[in-house]
Amino acid sequence: MKMSEKLKCVVVDDELIARRGMARMISRRPELELVASCEDADSAVKCVETEAPDILFLDIEMPGMNGLDLARQIPKSTLVIFTTAYSEYAAESYDVEALDYLMKPIDPVRFDKAVDKAIEYHMILRDKLAGEGATLGDADSVESGNPFPSPDFIWVKSDRRYVRVNIADILFVEGLKDYVIIRMADRNVITRMTIKNMLEMLPGATFIRSAKSYIINRDKVDAFDNNDIFIGQYELAIGAAYRDSVLTALFDTKG
Repeated sequence: MKMSEKLKCVVVDDELIARRGMARMISRRPELELVASCEDADSAVKCVETEAPDILFLDIEMPGMNGLDLARQIPKSTLVIFTTAYSEYAAESYDVEALDYLMKPIDPVRFDKAVDKAIEYHMILRDKLAGEGATLGDADSVESGNPFPSPDFIWVKSDRRYVRVNIADILFVEGLKDYVIIRMADRNVITRMTIKNMLEMLPGATFIRSAKSYIINRDKVDAFDNNDIFIGQYELAIGAAYRDSVLTALFDTKG
């Protein structure tokens, strides 16, 4: 995966040692550039406004405003990766549309996986916006609804044309800012649409919203626990607000 320019990163953590550790990890990746480090959420708000980072590495437990509250104020153009020692925040972090959640002490392999994901998403957004000549948050250009309803497939607009997607082939759907990524075994289709509108196009007995940014095909689930769903190579977090309904639906053999 090649990048023509580095992704700007900001680290937010109240512990100096943690900030230095993140700086070292970021320096290992030639695709990244650390542009600022902040010790609290208040200074981070100002930093995000001035630096417009691509990635925010964000601690959760901090004095004053915590990382979850800060994440709700971050512009759509910034991808958030949480870094924390507290596993109990994992599910809640995905309800604020975090890209990933890294547990301290951060494993370098796990860090690289999160960075690779951020790079992929950044490139998707960059390419889609370049192709459409649009800007994030341009609600008038968001496509919604299925123009030709069918029980077996849906049509979605991607790259200025309608693409047929067989419902049975969908592994899961992932929200990415103003887009959704329809993940299938052999391809992905990216369309400008809200996750809510996408859910309305899919059969409710088969497709379940498992987090703010995920819709899963229950027939494709290989395994799950209280926190995560496993579909093929993918590990998808269950959002705190969705856990009860998701587990009930997955245990329901009638669906």
